[in-house]
Amino acid sequence: MSTSPEPVSRRDRPAKPALSRRWIIDTAVRIMRSEGLEKVTMRRLAKELDTGPASLYVYVANTAELHAAVLDAQLGQVDLAAETAGPGWRDQLVAVLTSYTLVLFEHPQLARSALVARPNGPNYLALLERVLQLLARSGAPRQQVAWGVDNLLQYATATAAEHATQEQDPNAERDWHALSRAVHEVDESTHPAIKAHLPELLTGAEDRLTWGFHVLINGITHTPLP
Repeated sequence: MSTSPEPVSRRDRPAKPALSRRWIIDTAVRIMRSEGLEKVTMRRLAKELDTGPASLYVYVANTAELHAAVLDAQLGQVDLAAETAGPGWRDQLVAVLTSYTLVLFEHPQLARSALVARPNGPNYLALLERVLQLLARSGAPRQQVAWGVDNLLQYATATAAEHATQEQDPNAERDWHALSRAVHEVDESTHPAIKAHLPELLTGAEDRLTWGFHVLINGITHTPLP
């Protein structure tokens, strides 16, 4: 005669770890790295943590805040010391900004999310503090430094987002070749400026990021406020 299994008391089951914001964010980062940022949703996170989505809202208000927290976690990889860049504030500033851009390069979807995300965690604040410190060493007025930080971070973020979009677009290489061909084949009589600036118009991809940072730094430190 068969016997039904004896029910297991809930008291005998292993207790689940208590939820915490740190645990939630760490899990979200792990999902992003393995499955992509689009899979980092409250529902997917709740399933991974073996809880209900409602439990997560105690710690994270919505998906946008969750993605901002994931971004902040990744910003912990930014090299804020930039010691190898030399003693000068300008080279160190460019090195920090380049490190920030490269961190976003590693996570294409996060780079695009960073354009609209509002990180306010400890790693973002550390990045902001460091950029302000270095830019202030230029001797520029305080308000120019304060306003200039936005331009520097926006340029870095937009560059990473553009790179990320091209990396994921299967037609990106084809489109680039089409643009290059079109530019090189323009009629000099109708597009003299384009013709005059070739081939430089389409070269220097590796150096443009650094050059762009210097352009912005020069503008920030020498352009008075309105």
